[in-house]
Amino acid sequence: MPPRTSAAPVSLDAVELRVLHMPLVSPFTTSFGTETVREVIVVRAETADGVGWGEVVTSAEPSYSSEYTHGAWDVLTRFLAPALLERRTLAPEEVAGILAPVVGHRMAKAGIELAVIDAALRAEGRSFGQYLGAEKDRVPSGVSVGIQRDPAALVDTVGGYLDEGYVRIKIKIKPGRDVDDTAAVRAAFGGIPLQVDANSAYTLADAETLQRLDAFDLLLIEQPLQEDDLVDHAALAKRLRTPVCLDESIVSDKAAADALQLGAAALINIKAGRVGGYLEALTIHDRCRVAGIPVWCGGMLETGIGRAANAALAALPGFTLPGDISASARFYDRDIVTEPAVLEDGHVRVPTGPGLGVDIDEAALDAFTVRRERLSR
Repeated sequence: MPPRTSAAPVSLDAVELRVLHMPLVSPFTTSFGTETVREVIVVRAETADGVGWGEVVTSAEPSYSSEYTHGAWDVLTRFLAPALLERRTLAPEEVAGILAPVVGHRMAKAGIELAVIDAALRAEGRSFGQYLGAEKDRVPSGVSVGIQRDPAALVDTVGGYLDEGYVRIKIKIKPGRDVDDTAAVRAAFGGIPLQVDANSAYTLADAETLQRLDAFDLLLIEQPLQEDDLVDHAALAKRLRTPVCLDESIVSDKAAADALQLGAAALINIKAGRVGGYLEALTIHDRCRVAGIPVWCGGMLETGIGRAANAALAALPGFTLPGDISASARFYDRDIVTEPAVLEDGHVRVPTGPGLGVDIDEAALDAFTVRRERLSR
């Protein structure tokens, strides 16, 4: 892996926040609800040498996570942005430490940290992939498929994504929509790379139902139990042939270390927003690589900002399974970057330009903005 070098400090003059409402191309249903419009916060860091962009991947409601958009807005405007603006200069690697006195709010911290990193790297002319230590110029693209009307509709939807060239299918499950849905997809498409995601919808009492999924030769079952059920995940893992992957449970490097020590996870889904930023995600990647634990990059319906960052993260050597880094068109008719991610032979390219390597479509950004505030030094 190429040596990682710190980014040069920046003079942070202002932080602009926007709430965007971006319509999805189709409803996205999981065990915790249905989204038709993606509500997201975009962060713009203004420095003496230019700007940088970040994305806060909260949802409108605290369902997937305790974090939600308006809570993130409050902590960003009252605490996080002011804490950074107090510094005359700061290096991107210092951001997490400066924000550490604020407990939790990892998605908000990740978004503002990314904006500072992007600003610093654009000023240097260095790409985000180079900064992280990426080794690939493109990454395999999996797609996450929400719960459909019935198994037949699910098969039709999956077939469409396979025709587009996605190399791995993930289907969402919940009690009552698990075994039959999985069986239908496996019967229709044979030995395709297939995994399921429960989003914490089950308890250990459902172990017999989850054992029935062993019949389908899945890559993994993702987050079957509640976020804080590490001990129960370890117990469940002993009862399943299907490897257990943790998502919501992995909120930090410490959580990852605990999960591995307990035997609660055979694989880990790394989401930078969920763990507090891409530098924390990098630490988890390194830990898992040393331990021989495969990791992959999850998605949170990101705009082109977060999608570019995820592609760079997934280009690290420890990411050995296809992530949820789909083409922008999977979720949005119109993205907020001028060159949205596209699928090329089942892969998405890692941007190579300075910083995140994407330019903002200002007209699209303005069109989707429903709230805006600028905080200055």
